Amino acid sequence: MDICISPKKLHGYINAIPSKSQAHRMLICAAFADQPTTLICPETNRDIEATANCLVALGAGITRLSNGYRVNPIGEVPFRAALSCQDSGSTLRFLLPIAGALGVDTVFQMTGRLPQRPLSPLWEEMERMGCALTRPTADTIRCTGQLQSGDYAIDGNVSSQFITGLLFALSLLPGQSHLQVLGKLESAPYVSMTLAAMEHFGISCKDYCFPGNGRFHSPGTVTVEGDWSNAAFFLAARALGSTIQVGNLNPDSPQGDRACAQLLPMLKNRITISAADIPDLVPILAVTAAANQGAVFSDIGRLRLKESDRVASVIEMLQALGGRAEANDTTLMVYGTGLHGGIVDCRNDHRIAMSAAIAATVCDSPVILLGAQCVEKSYPKFFHDYTSLGGQYEQYLR
Repeated sequence: MDICISPKKLHGYINAIPSKSQAHRMLICAAFADQPTTLICPETNRDIEATANCLVALGAGITRLSNGYRVNPIGEVPFRAALSCQDSGSTLRFLLPIAGALGVDTVFQMTGRLPQRPLSPLWEEMERMGCALTRPTADTIRCTGQLQSGDYAIDGNVSSQFITGLLFALSLLPGQSHLQVLGKLESAPYVSMTLAAMEHFGISCKDYCFPGNGRFHSPGTVTVEGDWSNAAFFLAARALGSTIQVGNLNPDSPQGDRACAQLLPMLKNRITISAADIPDLVPILAVTAAANQGAVFSDIGRLRLKESDRVASVIEMLQALGGRAEANDTTLMVYGTGLHGGIVDCRNDHRIAMSAAIAATVCDSPVILLGAQCVEKSYPKFFHDYTSLGGQYEQYLR
């Protein structure tokens, strides 16, 4: 889907969509609970559906309701399973250790850039503790064997998703286990989200210690809170002069991306921001900075491992829109040149597409998005909400 967006401000009120990050975690907890769970999640997306479908393949019963999901927990696990992760890093990295804990002979199928995204050091730690992992094809991973209880250790500076996957897995193993995170934990708020979800289902793992044979306890009904990550796009539009109100956001949420509420007003001045805990916010913060006085983003290494090389994609997007940015190994520099319009290749990255769409609110010429359908990964109704606020776009014919 290629579209041409008219340059104009947005006006009105929308509610934030349900948190993708929290929905993944709640679905997994519910799948291992002692009773069925109703998950209130009125809107879904490609990544959430991938996790739900994979849990069904592992033996859960998940029914889509008008306002969410009904999850019947896994009883007898299958001997073999095929899990289609699509291009969802969360789905793969959460469920790979879980499949290992269950001892299911599992083939994980991947699309998009996911086969190229890193699995080390999770891969090595799972093999050390009892699993065998192979790559039968370029876009599949096979996991056999079974994880054993014991002492696990993993570097924290590659992906917090590895830690989340192991936290879920160790909670399912009999016998005592302990997880040690080595070095600096990147994206620490995402691990906090995992711990909060587990606590909601009755699992406490203080200091990442597990007594063994833990069982998740269903609270009956769980509501997925609003998503700060995706709300950040419309909050940025407000910071850039649109008159928008965004509801359904919890100011005390464990979501790390609620930091956007503090960061966006600060971008009226040139500041330095660490991307270590907020990698998903960098594209829209960069747009906001380019339209103001610029900004410096440090700790950008993991941005290169996202749905696109997000450092290169952000620079390319800003340059296509008439801005200027450059990077070295650790730092992204965005200059306050203003943005004017142009043609942006979304690079199959939902956050690049949505950031460029918001950039149109401060441009003086149209913004053309090539491959705008990639928003379906996290926010399928993004352009519906965009037009409900007065935004305008039409199909672009190459």
